[in-house]
Amino acid sequence: MDSALIISCSEKNNQDLRKILTEAAISEITVIPTASEARRVLIEKDFDLIIVNTPLPDEFGESLARHIAEKKISEVILLVKAELFDEISHKVEEYGIITIAKPIGKALFWNALKIASAAHKRVKIIQNENKKLVQKIEDIRIIDRAKCILISQLSFSEPEAHRYIEKQAMDLRVTRRKIAEEILKMYEN
Repeated sequence: MDSALIISCSEKNNQDLRKILTEAAISEITVIPTASEARRVLIEKDFDLIIVNTPLPDEFGESLARHIAEKKISEVILLVKAELFDEISHKVEEYGIITIAKPIGKALFWNALKIASAAHKRVKIIQNENKKLVQKIEDIRIIDRAKCILISQLSFSEPEAHRYIEKQAMDLRVTRRKIAEEILKMYEN
């Protein structure tokens, strides 16, 4: 993880959290004291890790953590008082939020950070796989549209249209999508 956002109004906790995050090689650390300011910043910027230290001056912080977990790909760690831990963790665990009871020991926080880092890496892998699948689907759509044009305009059969696009791609050493896009340009204009 490269970037972290600490949402907390406690100066001492902010210093401690910043120190641990720096030790964890997180290079970009932003600290914000209120939920409303955090919401504004999160509209413009994404963070790999977001730590919400409850309570915040303008709201408790639980709904902010849930909102972030629903809308962002960030890992979220929610810090709550020990007496509220069971109740709050039960409410937020379905969102994938890691809840830690305060006071926080360095070892416990370090472990939570490791878990968040592993989860973040896994989400990034899945996100990249998703992008590749979306790209493949788009390629198939464009190629199929080009085949339909070859079938309707040049009276090719479906196998002939398929073979034509593949052969052109091999001969010109470009992708099938590139050939399909050229066919679409030529016949759709």
